[in-house]
Amino acid sequence: MGPNLIAFAIPFFFLLIGVEVAVAHARKRKVYRLPDALCDLGCGVGQQMGVLLYSGFLLAAYAWVFEHARLVTLPVWAQWVLAFVGVDFLYYWWHRLSHEVNLLWAAHVVHHQSEDYNLAVALRQSVTTTATSFPFYVVLAFAGVGPLPFGVAAALSTLYQFWIHTELVPPLPRFELLFNDASAHRVHHAINVRYLDKNYAATLTVWDRLFGTWEPETVEPVYGTTHAFGSFNPVWAQLAGYVGLFRTARQAPNLWQAVQVVFRKPGWCPRWMTAHRQAPQTRAEQQKYTVTPSRVSQAYAVFWFAMLAVATFSMLMWGGELSWLQVACVVAAIYFTLAGISGVLEGRAWVRVLEPVRYVGIAALGFTLVVP
Repeated sequence: MGPNLIAFAIPFFFLLIGVEVAVAHARKRKVYRLPDALCDLGCGVGQQMGVLLYSGFLLAAYAWVFEHARLVTLPVWAQWVLAFVGVDFLYYWWHRLSHEVNLLWAAHVVHHQSEDYNLAVALRQSVTTTATSFPFYVVLAFAGVGPLPFGVAAALSTLYQFWIHTELVPPLPRFELLFNDASAHRVHHAINVRYLDKNYAATLTVWDRLFGTWEPETVEPVYGTTHAFGSFNPVWAQLAGYVGLFRTARQAPNLWQAVQVVFRKPGWCPRWMTAHRQAPQTRAEQQKYTVTPSRVSQAYAVFWFAMLAVATFSMLMWGGELSWLQVACVVAAIYFTLAGISGVLEGRAWVRVLEPVRYVGIAALGFTLVVP
């Protein structure tokens, strides 16, 4: 689907995060906590690496539909126009349904778990949302949009949404008449009752205004999820939504109720289900999950995350030369490293077993990749 724009953007992501930290410091504001930020970035690494295992299949499926099942043949210029408008429109509906259907929410919840709001949160993504969004986007293949226009439009949509994840940009009332901005997206990430299920836009706010989901920022947002995640483990973050969905379905008194658990809204609460607690409505009420790692632990975590960032960039740029099995082994090593980083920061006992095993595994993997 064209050049990997996300891979090229990785250095700029880190540069802009550094700028955000510097501006926040100058304004005497603290918008980052290291364990939370590394969890956010770890989810991004996990998402980019995990998608490598199945993105080729989705690309092939999209291309096949375009070549053999498209309903109309469009000129190239029309494909590009429809790609940009169509991606934004279909993103709105995928995003909205990801907040209204538990099965889709189990994937998307990863992006909302952080109780902070900064540029690192933009990179906090689920490895399965690429799969859950595909049934929406493949509509464009039927409509005659080729893989290249779609791929570029989807990547640019993702890149646009990076800058709106910050508390440092004030509301831009005129700008947000048409385009999404940081203020509008802060509303979307908030758990204040008045803000729930609002502002699903990617780039254009017209869809929210048209379909009744627009809400301006009027009170200070409180971030996170209504059921606090309570962890800085990016691997668990990818699994927690599905595990919670499975556990709730198992509690259902019959099969019909279990099926409803999967397809109802996250706020659905029949009599047999434990009642949902009221989410905090002010930051004073919110008790954020926190840990106090030593400086040595923090330095260790930052070092290994830097190694992961290099590995991720390398895999996105040149991983196509590896076999699927080699890619799977690299992805596994990266996930074990992500778990190790969080285990060190949170002081988990199991990390004492994981780390020696991980070192041996990485050494073995490195040997198999270097030796032909």
